[in-house]
Amino acid sequence: MTDILFSRYYRTSTHAVFMDSVSLSAMVEVELSCLSYVKMFLHACRYPHCAVNGLLLSSSPAEGAMCVSDCIPLLHSGLSLSAMTEVALNQVDVWCAQNQQRIVGYYQANASVSDNSPTPCAVKIADKIAEQYSSAVLVMVENSKVSAEYGAPPIVVYEKRDARWTLKDKHQIMLRHWEQTRAVAEELRADRAQALLVDFDSHLDDLRRDWTNPELNARIAELRAPAGAGL
Repeated sequence: MTDILFSRYYRTSTHAVFMDSVSLSAMVEVELSCLSYVKMFLHACRYPHCAVNGLLLSSSPAEGAMCVSDCIPLLHSGLSLSAMTEVALNQVDVWCAQNQQRIVGYYQANASVSDNSPTPCAVKIADKIAEQYSSAVLVMVENSKVSAEYGAPPIVVYEKRDARWTLKDKHQIMLRHWEQTRAVAEELRADRAQALLVDFDSHLDDLRRDWTNPELNARIAELRAPAGAGL
């Protein structure tokens, strides 16, 4: 089995280490798809010296476990809850309504490889999403671990409890088909496919560029297909 269930963190003075299990659990509340993880990964790879952010989407029912099926890369410069961010949120919300999706979370990678904590900007945007969807998650990408050498998913997941964003129970988070997902991400990075990724920033520079990333989505689907499972 290649599903990874985030089962435990060990914290040191500088970083968190995932201890993983390959067993599934009835406790799982959040599942990350291959497509959503790979696009987050490539967004961070494309702009390694910048903070990047984006929105997490789901097509699963509002009740029960949430599967993050896709993500929309937003910005790679000037991250803030600005007018441009508001425009992006509104446009993605409209697109979701037309495509049976909804915004269920937010992700961010900070510019500093030593800083993986949610910034005030991350908290503000995640708060805004949580106003519409109470089970929203906040995912921080650990830039220092975005490499082929690091075996566990380089992400930390937060949930909102009592008006604060706190680490989500690791038993409740799963990345399905992790080994295949990691292989897809690394193959695309080796092929410099991160150049295909279009975030909302890039779309505003050239409106012909599509922030839904159909070309990149097709590449991921093509590589994922031999595993015989969904994205």
